[in-house]
Amino acid sequence: MTGKPRTQKSRSAATREALVSAARTLFAARGYADVGTEEIVRTAGLTRGALYHHFADKEALFAAAFEEVEVETNVRILQAVESDGTADPIAAMQLGAAAFLDVCTEPEMARIMLLDAPSVLGWERWTEISNQHNMGLVQALLTRAAEVGRIPAQPIPPLAHTLLGALREAALFLARADDRAQARSDVGAVMDLIIRSIGSA
Repeated sequence: MTGKPRTQKSRSAATREALVSAARTLFAARGYADVGTEEIVRTAGLTRGALYHHFADKEALFAAAFEEVEVETNVRILQAVESDGTADPIAAMQLGAAAFLDVCTEPEMARIMLLDAPSVLGWERWTEISNQHNMGLVQALLTRAAEVGRIPAQPIPPLAHTLLGALREAALFLARADDRAQARSDVGAVMDLIIRSIGSA
């Protein structure tokens, strides 16, 4: 009796994962506007019924793909910070910002995360989802920086929002640049300067 619901739940999760995986691959390759639901279900080897059982529409499926990209990006940021082993929260923020900008140079990631997400989901929902995955780390590092005297005592939430806003705009500039290598160098230098400036205490 207890095994059957678990099997059903597992199948449902596998179906959802297949849909999101197929959608993410197609959205990354050609963009949201040029991908239809028929192609997504065909690529996933499923039916339209399966798609609409899990997602209200193509936008909801895109949101799921975007969330997956955000989760993966956050993991890569954490890995970059942790692998360095720095105890300095300002240096850790610089490493995290650099890792995020590196992700943004990858066309497939940038297309979903920066080029399509703001227009498909709207600016407010886009930033809300992004903040859910990134705000915690930024606030934790800023809090630690204040505790060890690396930044002056100040309200942390507005500072975290301001830094994330600057990083988001830097990423948008990078994603839209004709010369991404030059843009990566330029925005990296700008973000380093901004982060260093708040840590000048």
